[in-house]
Amino acid sequence: MEIALRTEIPTYSGGLGVLAGDTLRSAGDLRLPLVAVTLVSRQGYFRQSIDADGRQVEQPDPWQPEHWADRLPAKVSVAIDGRTVWIGGWLYVIEAVGGGHEPVILLDTDLEENQPEDRAITNFLYGGDQAYRLCQEIVLGIGGIRMLEALNFDVRAYHLNEGHSALLTLELLSQCAYDEDVRRPGEARYDIPRVRAQCHFTTHTPIEAGHDRFPYDLVQSLLDDFVDGETLRQLAGRTDLNTTQLAFNLSEYVNGVAESHAETTKRMFPGYRITAITNGIHPHTWAHPAFSRLYDAHLPGWWLEPEVLIRADAALSDDQVWQSHTEAKLALIALVRAECGIELDPDVPLIGYARRMTQYKRPELFFTDLERLKAIAAQQPFQVVLAGKAHPRDAGGKRAIEMLHGFKRTLEGTVKVAFLPNYAMATALAMVAGADVWLNTPQPPMEASGTSGMKAALNGVPNLSVLDGWWKEGHIEGVTGWAIGGNQADAEAHRNDAASLYQLLESVVLPLYARRDGWIKVMKGAISRNASLFHSLRMMRRYAAEAYLE
Repeated sequence: MEIALRTEIPTYSGGLGVLAGDTLRSAGDLRLPLVAVTLVSRQGYFRQSIDADGRQVEQPDPWQPEHWADRLPAKVSVAIDGRTVWIGGWLYVIEAVGGGHEPVILLDTDLEENQPEDRAITNFLYGGDQAYRLCQEIVLGIGGIRMLEALNFDVRAYHLNEGHSALLTLELLSQCAYDEDVRRPGEARYDIPRVRAQCHFTTHTPIEAGHDRFPYDLVQSLLDDFVDGETLRQLAGRTDLNTTQLAFNLSEYVNGVAESHAETTKRMFPGYRITAITNGIHPHTWAHPAFSRLYDAHLPGWWLEPEVLIRADAALSDDQVWQSHTEAKLALIALVRAECGIELDPDVPLIGYARRMTQYKRPELFFTDLERLKAIAAQQPFQVVLAGKAHPRDAGGKRAIEMLHGFKRTLEGTVKVAFLPNYAMATALAMVAGADVWLNTPQPPMEASGTSGMKAALNGVPNLSVLDGWWKEGHIEGVTGWAIGGNQADAEAHRNDAASLYQLLESVVLPLYARRDGWIKVMKGAISRNASLFHSLRMMRRYAAEAYLE
């Protein structure tokens, strides 16, 4: 549903889209023959601004595909609510640093042949009501298969990236339905094993609300009897159409995006074989230019074989690492000055936090005890940079942004806090490279993976994080960063995690920052132990070996 191609193309909302983009960039580096299908999302996700009271304000974030992509020479149609909806598209080609070229098809219903309501189907990323979302998923899944065929792609396997694309399985089912005239009594209506053999599914969220569910009366209204109703209920759920369950039942290979996430998914969907391929980040995209130059000089080939970063401890001098980090930190300070009018101090430790703003991410955890923060800052000054968007319909996430700005006002004069608006790829790179320590505070086991911490590690920034998602695999206490609290999910978890965070900040993190040699040792540990492993080239090699070529 979303792919982050570049900052100027707002066809993504957060980590899922950024990961999709990193997947394609890595496929290009490795010369893997993939083609991606998504929606054009002409009006983007939304442009975020913050009003005087600290509330998020959403504005359209339109882009013009003709400035970045080429119009495709094909159109296909799907039937929605008894109407013929025509789908065109655009071709964007990712030119990978490894020399490969990965085509991305951006489906577009804004065509003269369509009625006004149908022209808007591909306008807004994650916009509208349930009916709008189902129309989008019909276009993405069913229309996407038809567009690939119209363009003469020879597709050997389909990788469903989250349940939003699961309706492609219905198109595959319809293509392998047995003829009613020759089907024997009791024989299956569809060649389900044939569909399963073509599909691989990656589920990304352990949050129930993240799994699309559509009532069958809505499905019947929009899709009619596209697939036999009883078959659909057997595959997608008896009470409503659960796209995740549909993908599980019609995919030969299913994986979660971290070891802990796979275990959580098994508990949510018992009875399925679910493996784990931990997410990764595209090294060349997420290394700050200062670190790219450093790695080029001393660890050549790092962008294609990031495993060589394991030699960072010996290959990089302390002065070189610190100089590269200082360049990145000064760039972030300049961005904060330009966007927020706040002047940060390059000599004071800077804590970075940027996430999709929603309740389970617990963005307010750091500010649980403001008096304790003031007391710590009085003895050991620190500063904070925050960023993140809340979905327009996520009241809890929007309330969290307002609360963060309230905390910011309360701490004024003691702790400098800046909130960078309109979080996007460029902002993310500035933050993960320019912060001194990267903070993550989700409620376990709700974090599926959490790739921003991997981006920080690539830039020598240690993580200060709750043990969840990828950090359960990447954490080595005092070597790559520090673990906050335990992994409990009881009523005391929030209070205990806040106490643990403050104790680490006061007794470990800030005192170590004052000892530059000790701090740089942890920076090198983050590069050598985390960045060398948690990258998307390793991830894609595993997909190729374990899923695509199975």
